[in-house]
Amino acid sequence: MPLTSPKEMFDRAYDGKYAIGAFNVNNMEIIQGIIKAAEEEQSPLILQVSAGARKYAGQGYIIKLMEAALEEADLPIVLHLDHGQTFEICKEVIDGGFTSVMIDGSHLSFEENIALTKQVVEYAHDKNVWVEAELGRLAGVEDEVSSEENVYTVPDEAAEFVERTGCDSLAIAIGTSHGAYKFKGEPKLDFDRLETISSMLPRYPLVLHGASSVLPEFVAMANEYGGQVADAKGVPEDFLRKAATMGVCKINIDTDIRLAMTAVIRKFFKENPQEFDPRSYLKPARQAVKDMVQHKIKTVLGSSNKI
Repeated sequence: MPLTSPKEMFDRAYDGKYAIGAFNVNNMEIIQGIIKAAEEEQSPLILQVSAGARKYAGQGYIIKLMEAALEEADLPIVLHLDHGQTFEICKEVIDGGFTSVMIDGSHLSFEENIALTKQVVEYAHDKNVWVEAELGRLAGVEDEVSSEENVYTVPDEAAEFVERTGCDSLAIAIGTSHGAYKFKGEPKLDFDRLETISSMLPRYPLVLHGASSVLPEFVAMANEYGGQVADAKGVPEDFLRKAATMGVCKINIDTDIRLAMTAVIRKFFKENPQEFDPRSYLKPARQAVKDMVQHKIKTVLGSSNKI
């Protein structure tokens, strides 16, 4: 099945009050694990590539891995650029075959963000490519994205931003954050803010970044086998499930995959110190990715059997 646009996915997700998982990919095993999970759950899927992944694997390799996956997978799949920070990067991936891009002007002023987003929208729409933008800023560090503080999305600005830029979906800030250390105290999302934004943008797909839950069992496993992932805390999964009923059609998940892979590999090395074949530890790591994604699809996103 060829790559597709998110439009039909998001229309159905909005009506069905579920979300599509956008999972970050870096290598073959991650792609295979995610796709296998989605196949078993019969779930639509967004595979997204960050700036860090493009540097690590190379855009050409990522695209070829995707082409190999598409030859076997009978799923609607979107190939999405995560956190593109310049027009040039967005143009490069659009020309390379991506079906969706995120232009991240959240670090700019409101007017500068509008100007940059509008530039990308004009180029992308001419190529039938979807554009996600961001308004507000998430705290935390993940890959090459970092901020010291949350700047929550202002509802009136969100409505104006969408109208003036023509962007197709909008990532908003309501309390999630990048990385594994999302909350110091009790987790909290501003659902009132989400409800207001959604009411001002009816039937418009909203996006949550920084939405990994940092499951305690994988933190414990990583630490038991030599890790130092102390005080990590993510977004409770029931919070995300609720957000998916309130206009959030795309939920980004990256840290949970990284944590599951790392914990399983640490455990494997501890229990099998004689092993040095990468395939011996990447195989259980790939299974950990599949299990994690399958759990997210069923429990958090609600996108099982939506093809």
